[in-house]
Order: sequence, then structure tokens, then C-alpha cells
Amino acid sequence: MLVVTAIGIVANEQKTKAWSVAKELVRLLEEKKVGVHIDHVVASHIGRQELALPIDKFHEVVDIIFVLGGDGTLIGLAREIAPYQIPILGINLGNLGFLSESEPEDLPHAVDRILSGEYCVEDRMMLHTEVIRKNKHIHEAVALNDVGIAKGSFGRMIKCSVYVDDLYVATYNGDGLIISTPTGSTAYSLSAGGPIVVPYINAILLTPVAPHSLTARPLVLPANEEIHVVIDATHNDLGLTIDGQLGYPLEVDDEIVIRRSPHITSLIKWKERSFFEVVRKKLQGENG
Repeated sequence: MLVVTAIGIVANEQKTKAWSVAKELVRLLEEKKVGVHIDHVVASHIGRQELALPIDKFHEVVDIIFVLGGDGTLIGLAREIAPYQIPILGINLGNLGFLSESEPEDLPHAVDRILSGEYCVEDRMMLHTEVIRKNKHIHEAVALNDVGIAKGSFGRMIKCSVYVDDLYVATYNGDGLIISTPTGSTAYSLSAGGPIVVPYINAILLTPVAPHSLTARPLVLPANEEIHVVIDATHNDLGLTIDGQLGYPLEVDDEIVIRRSPHITSLIKWKERSFFEVVRKKLQGENG
């Protein structure tokens, strides 16, 4: 059991409910004599500047981070703290909240459960990606959900030649490719027809986007294999996306290399709540 002496709080400033929830969370934690550190944006909004700490310093003092927002807020934080493996508890202020484990109305219960150790931690694999242009490594990033390779708004398709550990797999003509983790299997990959993969399987998914072929199907690959994608097109409206949040322009003949990252994201989950229950409730609309 992790002894929790200090908790960090991060919030999405675009969520109107974030400040009232942050205030209540600070109050609950201070009542329990737990150290509280909050990012500067939250601190200024709730008038607690004395608790402000840059997020890149959280790893020095906090044991757990509470994230107030939707999945996008949590995913962005996961990339920022990737080297430090700090457990994250998501408090859902968004719509779907697939990665979040608690709701604002459950704050007192959530705090009690965290402090009494009534939770488990799921280690979610991440992806490391590099862009190679004319034999030079020009860009790299880490992703929790997925890496997207796509044409932009231009109408013509992109051609992606895929190799796995130097073995040629296929060339996909269409709108692009999504390379995702099991965590990302319920995000962009799912909307493109990819499979749902339980998060405790270490695998890499390759999902074609709008392929111009009836035989192009998603692939599930071992997590220890390295994927190389060489792109071609008759235009230059090409791009790389990381978790759908960060973008980087690509050029014809660029090579994108994706492999399992040495970093992981540690998500706090309640022990009695299974992945299949989350899928039923969040994706299938089941109420029971």
C-alpha cells in the first residue's frame, strides 16, 4: 500500500466546473492533513497561490495526482509526467470519461478510498515515435493512446508502406494509419474500425483509416516489435498526430518509427470495477 503524504491537483481550465471541484478537493485533503500541491492555473483561480507548484516539479513531492477534466486532460498529463510513473486518478468533468474513475459527486468517497488504499494501479503501456527524414532523426514524442499518420484536408490519399522488424507487411492506400496502444483501442482506432483490446494485454494495434481496399484490416502486433512506416503521396498535406493533441508536419518519403516506450502511465482504478463494465456503460450505454 502506498503511503500518501501529498497529492497534486491538475485541472482543465476550460471546464466550468473545475474550480468548484478543485476547491472542494483541497478542502477535503486539508481536513485529512494531506499535503496539497496544485498547478499555477488552478491556484490562481481558487485563490490558493501558496499551494502552487509547476507540474514538472510534481514528481519531487507528490505521491498521486488527481486530474479534473476529461480523458484528453488526463492523456495530456500522462505524456507530461511519463518519466516519473506517478499514479493518476481521473475525476471526470468531460463527456465520456473512459479513463476517469470517479465523478465530482463522489469526491469524499474517492479521497477516503485513496487514503485507505482501497484501489489498484494499472500500468498502461505507451508508445515512442520518431520521425526520420533523409536519414536524420528530426522529431520524437511519447503517446498514451495513439500515433496517427494522415493526410490533411486535401482530398487525395496517402500511401503508407509498413514494415515490422524489417519484414514488409503491406502498403495501405487511404486516409492514413493509426498505431495505438490497448488504452487507445477505445479511442480513434475504434472509430476507424479497430478492435477493443483489454488494457492488460501488451500489444500494438495498426488500424488503416478509410483504406482503398476491401482486404485491408486492422492488425494486432506483439508489443516488442518495432513498426516502420514510409509515407508517399502526390501532395504535401501530411501530418503526424500524437494522442490527437499534438501535431507535426510530415513530408513525402519520411519514415516514422513506432515502438513500445520505456515509460508507462499508472492509472488508479477501483478494485470492483472491471474493464468490461466500463465498456458496457461508456460505449454501449448500459445503465445497470
